[in-house]
Amino acid sequence: MKLPRLHLVTSDEVLGRAGFVDAAARVIEACGPGAAVHLRGHGLSGGALFALAERLLPVAARAGAAVLVNDRADVAMACGAAGVQLGRRSIPVAEARRLLGSDALIGYSAHSAAEVLDAERAGANFVLLGTIFPTTSHPGEPGAGPDLVRAAAQGARVPIVAIGGITLERAGAVLEAGAYGIAVLGGVWHAADPAGAARRYLAVLEEGTE
Repeated sequence: MKLPRLHLVTSDEVLGRAGFVDAAARVIEACGPGAAVHLRGHGLSGGALFALAERLLPVAARAGAAVLVNDRADVAMACGAAGVQLGRRSIPVAEARRLLGSDALIGYSAHSAAEVLDAERAGANFVLLGTIFPTTSHPGEPGAGPDLVRAAAQGARVPIVAIGGITLERAGAVLEAGAYGIAVLGGVWHAADPAGAARRYLAVLEEGTE
């Protein structure tokens, strides 16, 4: 599967909404192969993540989109997700690759250019790099700015997906700095029309390649 450029990251609060699955299905159908939905729920059990993935995977298969499970390689393997997003507290990238196989998308969440290179050497397919701009999900952090993307992109071959406060207005700056794609939480899941918001982000990404 080609790596999508728009990564839609969830949270415990987003996953806990009564209408999340229906909203996520509409987002997936609207974006198709351009989007990856990250089931990130640090407070959810493996069973709860599995149940959510099981409902979304058929929709993603029809649309050509990707569903990734954050941290839980076991859940990703059990449900047949496209891959997993790992971080410092997760199992090593190499172990996830051994479990999930060569075709799985394995991302790593990095916070410095050095971490990006480490993840690349370990075999990650892509890196989520942040926090780029201030965001409510990381209160008190000022954001490293697009210069972090620029510094990482200069030495890395692995695709970089910028995360942290990426609004429609800020997306162009991180793409110009060398980001392959962007990751969004509030800009989509907190919007009145998540599917419409996702399409607008995708349009910015598509315009950036013209």
